[in-house]
Amino acid sequence: MKQATLHQLKVFEVVARHGSFTRAAEELFITQPTVSMQVKQLTKVVGLPLLEQVGKRLYLTDAGRELLATCREIFDRLAEFEMTVADFKGVKQGRLRLAAVSTTKYFVPRMLGPFCQLYPGIDVEFKVTNHERLLARLSENLDDLYILSQLPEHIDIRYHHFLENPLVVLAPVAHPLAQEKNIPLQRLASEPFIMREAGSGTRAEVQRLFDEHGMQVRVRLELGSNEAIKQAIAGGLGISVLSRHTLGLEGTSSELAILDVEGFPIRRNWYVIYPSGKQLTVVANTFFKYLLHEAKQFAASRQ
Repeated sequence: MKQATLHQLKVFEVVARHGSFTRAAEELFITQPTVSMQVKQLTKVVGLPLLEQVGKRLYLTDAGRELLATCREIFDRLAEFEMTVADFKGVKQGRLRLAAVSTTKYFVPRMLGPFCQLYPGIDVEFKVTNHERLLARLSENLDDLYILSQLPEHIDIRYHHFLENPLVVLAPVAHPLAQEKNIPLQRLASEPFIMREAGSGTRAEVQRLFDEHGMQVRVRLELGSNEAIKQAIAGGLGISVLSRHTLGLEGTSSELAILDVEGFPIRRNWYVIYPSGKQLTVVANTFFKYLLHEAKQFAASRQ
C-alpha cells in the first residue's frame, strides 16, 4: 500500500460512493478512462479485486469495503489536521458536513448564513433528506453533524436538544373545522389526509398517534415535500399534520389554518446528534456551539 497515492484513494472513494465510473469522473472533473486507470492501478497495488460489476452497477468486494473505510478515515484525519493547524493560526477554516431532515430547511439556512459570514473560511456541505435516508448517512458516518427530531433507537449517539418542533394540524382556511375549538381527535378519522412519503419522521409520528387511539388514517394523497403538501391543502385536497416550522416566520397564510385539535400540537424537539465514538472536528464543534446559541435567538423571535 506504500505505492498507493492519495489521488488513487480519492478516486476510488468517489467511485465506491457513486457505484459508477461515469459519475465519479463528473464529480472529479476528469475523464472516465482516467478514473478507470486509477482504480486499476490501485487494485494492482492491493492485489485483490476492489469492485465487481453486475449489470451496469458496480459493487464493492470485501477488500473494497475495507479499503473504503480506510480511505474515509485517512481523509477525515487529514481534514482534521488542516482545521487544527488553521485553529492554531487563529483562523477557522475547513469543511462542515451537515445533514438534516427536510423540515429543517425552514430555519437551518437562516442560521447557516450568519455562520458562514462569521467564518468565511469554512465551506458548508448541507444535505437535506428524509429521516430514513439521514439514518443511513449516520450509520455510514458520512457527515459531521445531523439534525433531526426523532432520535434513532438502535444507533449509539450523542445528542443535544436545541429547539422545539411542534406538530400541528393544517387545513384549508375555509374548512368547516377551522373555527371550532378543542376538536376531538376522532373527528379527524373521516378526513382525507395528505401524507409525506414512507420514511418521513413526521409521517411516522402521525401514524403512531392514530395507532395509539385505534384509528386509521385515510390517506388520499402522498407527497414528497412539505411545500407540495401545503399547496395540496390550500387546494382543498385534504388536511395534514406538519411541523409548525413549515409555515416559516410569517405564520399561517390566508390559505391555511391551524386546527385546534385535542392533543395538538404534538410536542417534539429538534436535536443535533453525532455518533458516540466520533471526535468532532474544530469546525464541527464551532458550529455545534453556534447552533445552540442561535437556536435560543430564533426561538425568542418566534414568541
